[in-house]
Amino acid sequence: MSSSPPTETAPAHPARWRSPAGWPLRTRIVAIIIGLLTVLGLAVGGTAYFFLRNTLYTQLDARLDATGNPFHNRGTGGPPPAFDQQRPFGGAEPGSIIVTYVRPSVVYGGLVVTVENDGFAETEYETLSDAATAQLTAIPVDGAKTDLTLDGYGSFRAIALTTADGRTRVVALSLENTNFTLLRVALVTGGAVLIALGIAGWAGALIVRRTLAPLDRVAATATRVSELRLDRGEVQLAQRVPDRDTDPRTEVGQVGAALNQMLDHVGNALEARHASEMQVRQFVADASHELRTPLAAIRGYAELSRRSRAPVPGEIAHVLGRVESEAKRMTGLVEDLLLLARLDAGRPLAHDPVDLSMLVVDTVSDAHATGPGHVWQLDLPEEPVVVIGDGARLHQVLANLLANARTHTPEGTTVTVGVASTDDSAVLRVTDAGPGIPEDLQPHIFERFARGDSSRSRAAGSTGLGLSIVEAVATAHGGRVSMESRPGRTVFTVTLPLGSPKGVVPTAEQLARIAPPAR
Repeated sequence: MSSSPPTETAPAHPARWRSPAGWPLRTRIVAIIIGLLTVLGLAVGGTAYFFLRNTLYTQLDARLDATGNPFHNRGTGGPPPAFDQQRPFGGAEPGSIIVTYVRPSVVYGGLVVTVENDGFAETEYETLSDAATAQLTAIPVDGAKTDLTLDGYGSFRAIALTTADGRTRVVALSLENTNFTLLRVALVTGGAVLIALGIAGWAGALIVRRTLAPLDRVAATATRVSELRLDRGEVQLAQRVPDRDTDPRTEVGQVGAALNQMLDHVGNALEARHASEMQVRQFVADASHELRTPLAAIRGYAELSRRSRAPVPGEIAHVLGRVESEAKRMTGLVEDLLLLARLDAGRPLAHDPVDLSMLVVDTVSDAHATGPGHVWQLDLPEEPVVVIGDGARLHQVLANLLANARTHTPEGTTVTVGVASTDDSAVLRVTDAGPGIPEDLQPHIFERFARGDSSRSRAAGSTGLGLSIVEAVATAHGGRVSMESRPGRTVFTVTLPLGSPKGVVPTAEQLARIAPPAR
């Protein structure tokens, strides 16, 4: 089983934050609601606006027709009164424009204004500017209503008609009140729509949040389950979706019920897996324990035969030597398996102050004696680094790392062992300048019975359990182990919780006790 932690695979094409595809579900629902309400508000407001505009223009056109032919309701009792060129006819609206002309160069009338005469309000013409007069006389005489803007006078709706006496009369009514009414209606409608959208967005967000609360609880349950370590050991899947969120009549309830059913199946599978693992571990522990006695007996008889006074033939002596050698190798394998089985079973380790600096010095001294062909170097801090743990097991961790470096690198390779500390942890590093570990082997380097290939030269056989013991012991101490490797540099890093007991001998004094010093 690989020791590398599971990694989360990032999506190949993550949605940009601006894209609705990357929005939360509640945000998308509220956005859809607001979008629909916006379209509805625009449709209703636009319909009301155009209906009002049509109504106002219809009324304005009726007034325009009445002003353009002021005598059409006087009956047929006689000819209409003569046209007064100087004063507006009765009923002419103040603010309107009435001009009459026979040809564009002779124009009568103008802007109708109100004046006071002897205490009475009367209307009269105010002369228009030449530009405004030119615009009015340019209107086609076809009886069609036209909107135009006169320079200096504003917007008007005008009509040009031919009178009974052959003149052309142009009548224009101001659009100021009509446009003001339409603008005010548009502003009021737009403000009402915006306020309604704000209220709808707030209420929609609240309703959607409450409606999707069961889905949030289902997602929270799934998240808690995803954070559990399921690859090893006994796993208790106590997390379940609450019963109130498993109603099969609702979509969220169907998801919650399906998740609970899946968790039940996964829990049963994990229990079966754990039971199988425990059987295998118990078998390995029992077998390893039982094999220790016959292996010790084999080694004892082989060693006894060499001490016999009777001469032993050379061939038999060689065979007995091989038996003793293989018995030693098998004993080491059994001891490693038994240690792993005990660590897997959670056997408690010793909790004593362990000075890593002194541990490194002793272990490197042993490695120098075992592999004099390598260059051994130390990188120790000024002050001792102390952890709380099992000194014998930690010594085995460092010895296995050094044996791994000695076995899989050629003679003359420099191996550096360093100790460092951070605020809350101690760090052991074993660095060698060997050929490195093949990339295809690196993900499996801490698996049991993992072996290097021929690209890393080996001077002796290997059981493939050394690095798995390193990982198991580091994990049992609450630490971790990692590895980085490339041609010319391989680094194993062991991180352990830091302790600070008193009474530890400084590193300088420890080095002074070593004779001869390690190189």
